[in-house]
Amino acid sequence: MKTITYLVLKEKNFNENSLDDLLRYQEVKECWRKNNNNEYILVPNEYVEDWDLNKRKEVAREILNKIKGKSFAYGAFYEGKIVGLILISNEFFGSSNQYMELLMYHVSEPYRRRGIGKKLFELACKAAKEAGAKKLYISAHSSKETQAAYRKLGCIEATEINQVIAENEPYDIQMEFIL
Repeated sequence: MKTITYLVLKEKNFNENSLDDLLRYQEVKECWRKNNNNEYILVPNEYVEDWDLNKRKEVAREILNKIKGKSFAYGAFYEGKIVGLILISNEFFGSSNQYMELLMYHVSEPYRRRGIGKKLFELACKAAKEAGAKKLYISAHSSKETQAAYRKLGCIEATEINQVIAENEPYDIQMEFIL
């Protein structure tokens, strides 16, 4: 495979068509849910997440608005096309302003399990730490595969829950990564 190039996403290298070829596809079979004892267990929850072109353009516009607002993002490029991206909010929160939020993190389905996601995560962590964050806050999808990926990166359950974020996605698992 040719070389993957990692770049900070800016208006000059990212536009509303930049995600047109990104394959955001995931077959979900099981998700983690809390039981009556407040413990996480895997439960059947089958569906397919597959972004159509309109959704990809909508997400691209959202990313553009965020990077115009000084949030930061990195893209993984292969032959001039984005095959992965990560977006971090520029806002601090938490009891001692220790968190920055990971807003988006996607790798195109054909490019997964090649280290692209890990490299994007490392770049985002480095930038967040340089900006003064102590931790990344992640409202992570509860699917078995997504949770395994975050835990492999070293993410753990958040020690401090942002209620606004948690209420926005009630089935997500609130996680953090210590920078």
